[in-house]
Amino acid sequence: MATRVLAIGECMIELTHTGDRTLALGYAGDTFNTAVYLARLTSPDAVEVGYLTRLGDDEYSAGILAAMHAEGLGTSLIDRIPGGRPGLYLVRTDDGGERSFTYYRSDSPARRLFDGAHGPDLSGYDVLYLSAITLQLLTPPARERLWSRLAAARARGAQIVFDSNYRSAGWESAAVAREAVRRTWELTTVALPTFTDEHALFGDTSPAATLERLRGLGIPDIAVKDGGNGCLVGDGTVVPAEKIESTVDTTAAGDAFDAGYLAARLGGADQVSAARAGHAIAVKVIAHPGAIITDPTLPPRGGRDE
Repeated sequence: MATRVLAIGECMIELTHTGDRTLALGYAGDTFNTAVYLARLTSPDAVEVGYLTRLGDDEYSAGILAAMHAEGLGTSLIDRIPGGRPGLYLVRTDDGGERSFTYYRSDSPARRLFDGAHGPDLSGYDVLYLSAITLQLLTPPARERLWSRLAAARARGAQIVFDSNYRSAGWESAAVAREAVRRTWELTTVALPTFTDEHALFGDTSPAATLERLRGLGIPDIAVKDGGNGCLVGDGTVVPAEKIESTVDTTAAGDAFDAGYLAARLGGADQVSAARAGHAIAVKVIAHPGAIITDPTLPPRGGRDE
């Protein structure tokens, strides 16, 4: 029987500058990016990948759903809000491939996830994947509902996979973000943080300090990402990053790493081997523009022959 994975968050309209006045349209969002690459890296016979968000009833929401279907993602939990419009962000990259973002998402339907009338059934999933951006979307009562569902899922044996993808601009304050991330770490079974995020939130002085803090919470499976320095896995092993031949766009590097790591772990790999798999897909992704790449060696699940 296939392992059922559900990623939770927001998929937005992505407009990437290809020139000062020219933009390329795509669809992306951190947990969506991970879901896409996880689907591309696995077989549907082994891993089913679903996505949970809320969308509007406009043509761009329809485009997002079509993109999800093309990637082979399950969409049965997605509902559409009349009059809603998805969030949008613009991406610029500098000569070194580093990106900057401008967001327009305050009225995104995804912000109504787990609101008073929204109670999706998560009981059929073996793995739940989310990020701090997922938490950022939600109202405080909705976060409480999500945590309750995560706790119930963990109690029945599901894996809770969390990436503390901290973006300060979207939070009321650093203190609110810190508490929300702390609460989620306490429910987590697979931790995929980035050291710079944990430093910003908790003052960790090194990836080793992040690792020790998360170990102290009893998390059994950890990979602390540290950019070009590689990552530090749960047994204290440093797994170097792969040599980068060309950096075009670092968008979704961490999201892709998470997908590679999770795909390998679901396939039975140890943490060191899974980290190497994460680095391999991240290097491939940053050699292309945009969050979701077009690469014949990594075809969409929905359009390939199994």
